[in-house]
Amino acid sequence: MKLTYKQRIFAYFFIIFALFTFCIIVFEQKEEKIQRTKNLEDRLDNYAEMIHLYIESNHLSDTSISELQKIVTVLPLDIRVSIINQDGKVTFDKDVQNLNSLENHLDRPEIRNALYQNIGSNVRMSASTQHEYLYYAKYYQNYYVRVALPYTIQTKSMLKADNFFIYIVVGMFVIVLILLLYVAGRFGKSITQLKALTTRVKNDKPLKEEIDFPDDELGEIGKQLVDIFKQKETSKYEIEIEREKLIQHFQYSHEGICIFDKDFKKIYANTHFFQYFNFIVDQPAFNMEAITKEEIFAPAIDFIRNRKPDEIYHTFILKKNGKIFTIQTIVFEDGSFEITIKDITRIEKTRLLKQEMTNNIAHELRTPVTSLRGYLETIDSQKLDSEKQTQFIHRAYQQTIRLSNLIEDVSLISKIEEGSSQFKFEKVNISQLIDEVRIDLTEGLRTNDIKLNVAVDKDLTINGNYTLLYSIFRNLMDNTINYAGQHIAINITNYMEDKEYLYFSYCDTGIGIEEHHLSRIFERFYRVNEGRTRDTGGSGLGLSIVKNAVLLHKGEIQVKNRAEGGLEFFFTLKK
Repeated sequence: MKLTYKQRIFAYFFIIFALFTFCIIVFEQKEEKIQRTKNLEDRLDNYAEMIHLYIESNHLSDTSISELQKIVTVLPLDIRVSIINQDGKVTFDKDVQNLNSLENHLDRPEIRNALYQNIGSNVRMSASTQHEYLYYAKYYQNYYVRVALPYTIQTKSMLKADNFFIYIVVGMFVIVLILLLYVAGRFGKSITQLKALTTRVKNDKPLKEEIDFPDDELGEIGKQLVDIFKQKETSKYEIEIEREKLIQHFQYSHEGICIFDKDFKKIYANTHFFQYFNFIVDQPAFNMEAITKEEIFAPAIDFIRNRKPDEIYHTFILKKNGKIFTIQTIVFEDGSFEITIKDITRIEKTRLLKQEMTNNIAHELRTPVTSLRGYLETIDSQKLDSEKQTQFIHRAYQQTIRLSNLIEDVSLISKIEEGSSQFKFEKVNISQLIDEVRIDLTEGLRTNDIKLNVAVDKDLTINGNYTLLYSIFRNLMDNTINYAGQHIAINITNYMEDKEYLYFSYCDTGIGIEEHHLSRIFERFYRVNEGRTRDTGGSGLGLSIVKNAVLLHKGEIQVKNRAEGGLEFFFTLKK
């Protein structure tokens, strides 16, 4: 188990102070024992001096040394006195009567030390009395005076150091440990708070509450780090706001923008880029890194790979599927780059639409009005039989229906252009809506042997206007039924979605149209060939309604010829 900083610092200092305390106690005990032993030896030395003075003052010799009994009796009872001559023979011993039984004492440790150092001491067992003594011997030129104290429990306690000092040291050690625990706690708290702070910074987590640092140097460092972290959070928030602004700008830009890193990995791409990219390439792709493999983008890729250091901008014109695009490349300092796809045909298309709109409306109205007038003039000016009259009236009626449909379609386009305030938005289930279109067009699908394949989630919903959403799929399918041919298939797919948009593909396997018509089929009253709209009875506004309905739902639509045959429409609807 990993110890905390508090536990580690407490353990380190505990070991240091424990060793220090142990050394002090051992040293003090040793010194005190030495001092007590010295004091006891001083007592014995006084006894030896008394005996020596008595011998010298009474001129005692080996034969008269027994007279020492007189002075020995005044000494403490437990003191043993021995006189040893230079040859090591014991001439007097208080506790031994038969001196001849005693061995030579020159080899006794205390006697040897006294010979060389004048005094000597030793604790040992007596060979003659079989008692343990503390011996003290002193050398006086011709003899040794040896005084011995029985080494009993009492003597040992006299030599033993006092425990009072140990109690004081242990008490101080405990006090130091308590203080150490307090200091370690303060340092531990500071370190813990600093660790918590650094962990938040490392994991990029916000500082939700104020951290309470202790009032010390580490606390000051912690508070400064908190200030730095708050400044970092503030800066990060400001950067996030600016980044969000930039992303919103990209998202709502009418240009397709994609940013790549230096290894051609996508960093960001807006909705328009996905739409334009899939419109331009032959096979739809959802991985933007595939741009390096598309030959149509080769000029931009070659520029990025082979540019000179001072070249950071490149642009070229691309014509595809009836539209004109500018492909713009900007390389940044870190090697990342931005590719922008801009549709530059919109302005031209708008101009042409406005220029031709009046002529188209007049042209389309002229045909049914002229036919209606002719039928009515014939009925009015000539006498016709009832069958012929009924036939002319029916034809006139059909022209009024066509005229009414044309007016309704023009009115619908006008309402769409006026804005979303004219339409009520609600939750619409796309799968159910397509099914209703299929039911309404069952006869046309059956007559032309057209198979309808729908790959849309049953629960897919969008907040939109039911009438306009219905018109999108109705007009696309009407267009296929009227112009794509027989024995074909229609495929409707919701191929992708993100947080804001649904992405749809509508395609048929029919005859398609010539490439130069693609850029204009969404124009009002535009015909791929003359008389086509009149022959089929349409108003010529179906695909224009589709486009405007998509735009009203904040989406976009493009069309292209499929490589396998037929038309394919890509469009988005905002959720």
